[in-house]
Amino acid sequence: MSKPTTDPAALELGVDRTSPIPLYFQLAQQLEAAVEEGRLAPGSLLGNEIELAARLGLSRPTVRQAIQSLVDKGLMVRRRGVGTQVVHSTVRRPLELSSLYDDLEAAGGHPTTRVLRNTVEPAGPEVAEALAVAEGTGVHLVERLRYAHGEPLALLRNHLPPGIVDLDTERLEATGLYRLLRGAGITLHSARQTVGARLATADEAAGLAETEGAALLTMERTTFDDTGRAVEFGSHIYRASRYSFDFQLLVR
Repeated sequence: MSKPTTDPAALELGVDRTSPIPLYFQLAQQLEAAVEEGRLAPGSLLGNEIELAARLGLSRPTVRQAIQSLVDKGLMVRRRGVGTQVVHSTVRRPLELSSLYDDLEAAGGHPTTRVLRNTVEPAGPEVAEALAVAEGTGVHLVERLRYAHGEPLALLRNHLPPGIVDLDTERLEATGLYRLLRGAGITLHSARQTVGARLATADEAAGLAETEGAALLTMERTTFDDTGRAVEFGSHIYRASRYSFDFQLLVR
């Protein structure tokens, strides 16, 4: 596999003029593949469109159209005074019992976290049912904004039974929740999970650097330890432009 580069000139790009596939689309596919496969690193500047067009023997409008299609997909951004810059590939997360922090770290996503709320509140009906506690019981609430490559990716809201683990804000910003649970001697065994989609509210859009009404993926998960005890109830939202779930289906 080719090593990551921040120099698009080092990539082997080319177009087939005999193909019925539009030239801009051929170029866009090659650049997208380079980003998705990690050959074109986040932060890379594409450089001058005129130079890229000359290198490939294409017109400038063709190159501009190819790049714009990747900007529309969220893989690149145009920055005034800087140029067109690679952001990162879409995060594809396997649908299994794992944490977003661990998945991002394993994929080289450089996860960081900002804790928005870290408090105790009375359990409402939904949380009480999920955690199998009486309604009104004081449960721990943690709200975090998770970043990948320095960009907001997900808004995470988790409720936990009282006294289950020390949820220090500094520790929550340094690592993932599941690591803290495991570090407290809790064995995560299974989960009940629901995935959905909806549109972003104004507040959610502001936090996730999206526009109001942008598509969001939603996920609710109740996680159980090896004794069958519910140890956390999560209600998360993800930017659909940056994130997807992968499913593996088996024939039965």
